[in-house]
Formats: sequence, structure tokens, C-alpha cells
Amino acid sequence: MSSQAEPAAQSAAIGAAFADDAEAQARFLAHKRYLAWRRRLLPVGAVLLFLLLWWQAVERFDIKPFIAPSPVAVAQVLYERFDMLMSNLLPTAIEAVCGFLLGNFAAICLATAFVWRKTMEEALFPIAVMVNTIPVVAKAPILVLLLGNGMEPKIAIAAIICFFPTLVNMTRGLRDVRSEQLELMRVLSATPSEVFFRIRVPNALPYLFSALKIAASTAVIGAIVGEWIGSTRGIGALIIQSTYNFDSPLLYATIVVGSTFSALFFGVISVIERRTLRWNVGHNA
Repeated sequence: MSSQAEPAAQSAAIGAAFADDAEAQARFLAHKRYLAWRRRLLPVGAVLLFLLLWWQAVERFDIKPFIAPSPVAVAQVLYERFDMLMSNLLPTAIEAVCGFLLGNFAAICLATAFVWRKTMEEALFPIAVMVNTIPVVAKAPILVLLLGNGMEPKIAIAAIICFFPTLVNMTRGLRDVRSEQLELMRVLSATPSEVFFRIRVPNALPYLFSALKIAASTAVIGAIVGEWIGSTRGIGALIIQSTYNFDSPLLYATIVVGSTFSALFFGVISVIERRTLRWNVGHNA
């Protein structure tokens, strides 16, 4: 959080220094507005440039539509088949969000147990590492066989993908506490529960949110991969169907919808992080 707090503090200090110089203060505020607009417009400009290069490449090299459609064709599919795309996004979104919540909740609980009992970490962490090393495409058919062909295996895949990064980050955050803080709590005769909730948990929040932002994207990937096996609805199933039918515009439109949802999910977690960690000036979020 220090990287977020320091610019605000610097801006306030500079503004105070220019308080008696109206012209300098106006220049400073104009430059600040310019930087804010630049941060907003640069990503938009980069996306527009990418679309322009994509369109030019398709037109100039006469690439067949079933190989790589033009952005115009993809936009047309997004407009004409919007309802169908949204109806397929809904189950994927439910699976991703449920897997995100389940996987991260399990990881937080296990990380807490690791901090309280070192023997649990020594026994269970190698198993978590082993499960994490198994490729997602190998886990998916096993979970479909175990849990059936409904939403359950897709939620389980999304949960497993989210689990390990959060487990590692949360365990480190709960343990990576300055010795001075622990010594102060001992001097104050704090109980282990007070040390945990007043020192360890606040210290772990930046680590946790770093993992949650990663998990927000990977949960969507897990749900989509799970839908590749035996599903008839969802973004993953639509990707497989459009690939087999050589319907590239629909394939690209489906990918755009899935990516947009993943980016929005990431953005929601980022907003929650900024609001939650606003007080935690001593950490980088």
C-alpha cells in the first residue's frame, strides 16, 4: 500500500508548497490531470491499435475467415448473437465464482491451520504441491468421472486452480510478521487469538489480495477447461463447438466474452482490495 499512499502524500506536499503561487499551482494541477487522462487513454489506444493492426493483417494478407476473421466480423457476431453468448457465459460465471469462493476459503482455512500447527504444514503441504503439479487438462476428466457431468466438476476445477497460490501467499503473510510487533504483543500480555487477529491477519491481507487477483483470472480458466469435457453449455463448450464447426468469428467472439468477464472479475477484486487496504499504509498491495 505504500506505493498507493506515497503519491497522494507527495501531491499534498507539492500542493502545499505551491499554495502561494497561483500560476505554479495551476500548472501542477494541469499536469496532474494530464497524467490521469494518460493512464486512462493509453490502454484504450493500445487496444485500438491492436484492432487496427489485426484488421490490416487480415485484409492485406487475404487471410481466410475460418482461420482468422476480421474484427468487424467478430463485432458483428457479438451484436447478432449477444443473447446466446450471455446465456453461455452465465453457467461459466457461476462455476468460476463458486470455485473462486470455495478454493480460496479452503486455502485460507488451511493456511491458518499451518500457522497454528507446524506439523500440519509438514504433513499436508507436500500433498498440495503434488496436486498443483498435475495439469488442469489431466484433472478435468478425473473430476468429471468422480462428480458427474454437471456444474460440480467445473466448480471443483476452478477451486483447485485457485487453491494453491492463495495457500502459499496466505501462509507467508500470516508468518511474515516483524519480530518487534510480536514482542510488543507479548509485553502487552496478548493472547494467541489477539496476536492472530490484530497482527497476523492485517499483515496477511496484502498477500491474500495478491493471490485473489490471480485467482480471479485462473478461476475462469478452470471453469472453461472443465466445460471442454462433456458440457453442452458454457463458454468452454461454445469454444469447442465453434472450433469443430470452423466458425472462427463465433470462436473469437466467445473468447472476447470470456476474457472480458475475467477482466471484470479481476477489476472487482482490485476495487475491493483498494477499499479494504486503504488503511494499511505500510504495505504494498
